[in-house]
Amino acid sequence: MRGKIFKRSIQINAAAKTVFQWHARPGAIERLSPPWDPIEIISRTGGIETGAEVNMILRAGPIPVKWHARHVDYQENRLFQDIQVKGPFSRWIHTHRFNVNGPDRCVLEDHIEYALPFHPMGTAVMGPYVEKNLKRIFAYRHATTQADIAAHERVKAHGPKTLLISGASGLLGSALIPFLTTGGHRVLRLVRRQPNPEKNEIYWNPAAGTLMLDERETIDAVIHLSGENIGEGRWTRGKKKRIIDSRVNSTRLLAETMAKRHHPPTVFLSASAIGFYGDRASAPMDESSGPGKDFISRVCQKWEAAARAAGKSGIRTAFLRIGIVLSPQGGALKKLLLPFQAGMGGKIASGRQYMSWISIDDTISAIYHILFNDQLSGPINLVSPHPATNHEFTATLARVLSRPAYFRVPETAIKTVFGEMGVETVLSSTRVTPTALSKAGFCFRHPSLEGALRHLLGKSVC
Repeated sequence: MRGKIFKRSIQINAAAKTVFQWHARPGAIERLSPPWDPIEIISRTGGIETGAEVNMILRAGPIPVKWHARHVDYQENRLFQDIQVKGPFSRWIHTHRFNVNGPDRCVLEDHIEYALPFHPMGTAVMGPYVEKNLKRIFAYRHATTQADIAAHERVKAHGPKTLLISGASGLLGSALIPFLTTGGHRVLRLVRRQPNPEKNEIYWNPAAGTLMLDERETIDAVIHLSGENIGEGRWTRGKKKRIIDSRVNSTRLLAETMAKRHHPPTVFLSASAIGFYGDRASAPMDESSGPGKDFISRVCQKWEAAARAAGKSGIRTAFLRIGIVLSPQGGALKKLLLPFQAGMGGKIASGRQYMSWISIDDTISAIYHILFNDQLSGPINLVSPHPATNHEFTATLARVLSRPAYFRVPETAIKTVFGEMGVETVLSSTRVTPTALSKAGFCFRHPSLEGALRHLLGKSVC
């Protein structure tokens, strides 16, 4: 039974061997999973070699679909092939080819032969829908592959590193770790449960001051991302204490532990937030601007101060003042998607408050850029060069989704439902520029809001 053929290719400015190895490393499936319909890995054996298998759950909109794939061909640096053993197709053969196109260039080609249930009638009826979705998915996959490999190529002279990361299961950590492992780096994950040594997990408990780290373990850099979620629930006295303690205690423990090591890491990157600047209306803020007077501003000041021990010991220390990270898998964008997709979206309050945003891919790319740039230390704003007002943001999101945005959420409703948390996270206006990143030559993948949203939501023109 021969089905339909789908082919898509892209030229990548890297050797075929480099691109092949990127696909063979842990994290490739996660990096290639479209964020609007992410893949959930249930189990896997092996990598991409012949006989390797993976069981996963895909989503067709809200419907979960089980998929069992097996790799059936492997020619190092040339191709690998996987087939569907069980899943929604009656036939699926996916061949990944890596064709040499010069000493440091290759063409990545995806060739898929597929048939739907009740072929040929089922394929004829549903084929156009499948074709449209495959174009969306592979436009995303190829753009991600190309940009990720370019980022790794720029720093390949530094060689692979061993990185200690906190907040591994959070929105940022779950995107950053696959990015790092596909680049050939080794990642050690800090966890608060029983660790699994096979997954390079290390136990810690910041509240108890416990960090079970072997002094013999080489660590080149620390990326500290953990902390209590500030955007969930009202800020009661207990919640505020957890927000502060989760950041200060964990940062101090990591900074002091690293400072005392016989062979300390060369760099310590600690998450902070643009909340440092507080509500500043339309005034532009950069890294030289002082702190605000809000609760979040005080939290960020204590948070950054807790890393003092690392800096004093000579470790290059940077504070990642992260803006509104855009991803359909979490944060502000995930919360906005449902009402906007239902045609119930619109601006919040006056809509004049600034939202200093950054795409999830630019966030992890910026962290990577800082990691390998010895000139970058101190506060660094991780935001797009083009902040948007809430009115501009909501109008753009509605346009990308092809939905109206006529509704408006009154300021009083935000204050009534969310209290102080709503005032400081939703109604606050912070217009931030990425001055330090720009001066350091960082190139954004998605400098424009519309481009970022189209990429993240699969709305790019194929």
